Amino acid sequence: MESHPGKLHQLFDKNFLEYTSYVIRERAIPSLEDGLKPVQRRLLQTLHNMEDGRFHKVANVVGETMKLHPHGDQSIFAALVNLSNKQYLIEQQGNFGNIYTGDRASAARYIECRLSPLGKEVLFNKDLTEFVESYDGRMLEPVTLPAKIPLLLLLGAEGIAVGMATKILPHNFCEVLDAQKKILRGEDFILYPDFPQKAMVDVSSYEDGNGKIRCRARIEESNEKTIIIKEIPYSTTTQSLTDSIEKAAKAGKIKIVSINDYTAENIEIEIKLARGIYAKDTIEALYAFTDCEVSIIPNLTLINGMTPQTATVSEVLHQNTVKLKEDLQKELNIEQGRLEERLHAKILEQIFIEERLYKNIEEETSYQAVIKSVDRSLAAYREQLIRPATKEDIERLLEIRIKRISRYDINKQLQEIKEIRKRMKEIAKSLQDMVGFTISFLDDLLKKYGHFYPRQTEITSFSEVSIRNVALSNLIIGYNRKSGFMGHQIKEEDPKEDVSVTCSEYDRLLLIFTDGLYKIIPAAVEKLYVGQELQWFGIVEKDIIFNVIYRDGAENHAYLKRFTTPSFILEKEYRLFPEHKRSKILHLDFGEHKFVKIGMVPSSRARTNSMEVAFDDFLIKNVAAKGKRITNRVVRKISPSSGVNSETVKKVLPLPGFDQGKKSTEEEGENEE
Repeated sequence: MESHPGKLHQLFDKNFLEYTSYVIRERAIPSLEDGLKPVQRRLLQTLHNMEDGRFHKVANVVGETMKLHPHGDQSIFAALVNLSNKQYLIEQQGNFGNIYTGDRASAARYIECRLSPLGKEVLFNKDLTEFVESYDGRMLEPVTLPAKIPLLLLLGAEGIAVGMATKILPHNFCEVLDAQKKILRGEDFILYPDFPQKAMVDVSSYEDGNGKIRCRARIEESNEKTIIIKEIPYSTTTQSLTDSIEKAAKAGKIKIVSINDYTAENIEIEIKLARGIYAKDTIEALYAFTDCEVSIIPNLTLINGMTPQTATVSEVLHQNTVKLKEDLQKELNIEQGRLEERLHAKILEQIFIEERLYKNIEEETSYQAVIKSVDRSLAAYREQLIRPATKEDIERLLEIRIKRISRYDINKQLQEIKEIRKRMKEIAKSLQDMVGFTISFLDDLLKKYGHFYPRQTEITSFSEVSIRNVALSNLIIGYNRKSGFMGHQIKEEDPKEDVSVTCSEYDRLLLIFTDGLYKIIPAAVEKLYVGQELQWFGIVEKDIIFNVIYRDGAENHAYLKRFTTPSFILEKEYRLFPEHKRSKILHLDFGEHKFVKIGMVPSSRARTNSMEVAFDDFLIKNVAAKGKRITNRVVRKISPSSGVNSETVKKVLPLPGFDQGKKSTEEEGENEE
């Protein structure tokens, strides 16, 4: 059989594109027009079809929705639970799960639901809805619902399709409607997300529906040994949060004794701290190492018509506001048209009965003659009519029963006509000012429903927690001079020669060698060979002042230089001074207000063989500077000045290997460069 790879390739391309298009439009990505995914739209339409004011078993709702939705009942049930937990469109009765703890809803046969008053008011209007046949052709389903509120921004959405995904954050009901009012007035506005889990959100990197936000739990210090978590970040549950805390504790990043979740209607997670650990420090560590702080990257992808696109909150709100104004205008025009027809019918009926036009047909012998007779009789009252009478109008008049004619109430009829005319004037006035009418509509919604939806999430700003600053110092980095190894598996053997540093796994260590070489390495090393000529090592900290006296091997002179913590590339080697076999560090000290006594080789011509040096008398320069020559004589010994505090910064390695009493025979060198 001859193969046709080209045709097969085209077949795969065509089928894949059709599948991709179907998944994007029909399953995963919500629509701009009503903010709903197809399954949500079909659910709401089904609830509207079933609406009788009473609650319906969710199992029945799911079953009815399957007449419109060509997928499994579990996907419909999950969508219904999710939509009802948003608290906007569906009222619940029974256990619909817990958004705080992540507990699942009861089985569909046990719980009930119905449309909320808000849902009934803003979602449905048959006159504005385009219907198409359902997947099996037995029923009609809406293409989109004529939603009068921006559900896309209120509900939020998440979905993964083929080659694209969406993550739309929920917003506050009152703030969204207020923003629409500002759009109608031509004013500026800004919207930020609002989450049912409450908590705190930093929106400094938020970009109008895209960008990035950081969300933090609300943590209270019950006492110095007890922490209470009251609110949790969006996208987490109390279960996932406690799991992340336990994971951090097992990894040694925080130290806790116990964690208990007492969440019911309100969130309450209690954390007891270990001995020697205090709440203030642990709260920062919780933000750094657990899901108490999460970063969320929204992606506002939607379906606009038939095309997927990425938009902003402002664009969505502008388009929804324009659509709202247009829909309200269409409703007013439709109502105006119906009122005109009703007024026309009332006036015809009034003339027909009050002027006794029905008596003119008593002598007519055929139906056509009757119609012509009524038509001739109405010609005299043409100016009172809204429009010329049609055959259908006359037929409706002829259907009026004698009983109704005999009981005709002229005053009641006049009152009804008056009310219709009054309403028509109101509509005409509204149509002339659609901006004002739309704002009034939004004000009515805010007045009726706004108090149900206060802002939940606090908008604030918080600085990024430095992991290094809050990490526990749980590593002891040892250095064995005899073997030349260092790391957290190296133990001290000789107290005079070997030293250790306590640090965290996130720290960096600065290593300075006697020949002027220095480099920075990660602290979390198990075992690393560095050699026996290590002069000093310690944790890299900002703005430490290094005071160094070294011998330049090429000139045989001692130089002094001062610099702050150098910038670096991890594990790259640098030098404090040019490499030479006789160059070495003579003294290393840290900080300000430091003095040393320098002993020099005795000379018969010199009055004294020692001098005191104050490091503060020398300028702090770049680490690459050569420094300043401190004496024309050969340096023999350097020691802290008598009576001066000679403490160095913490974690300083003593200077073994430098023979303080060794005599030097170097000649005097040249002046400072």
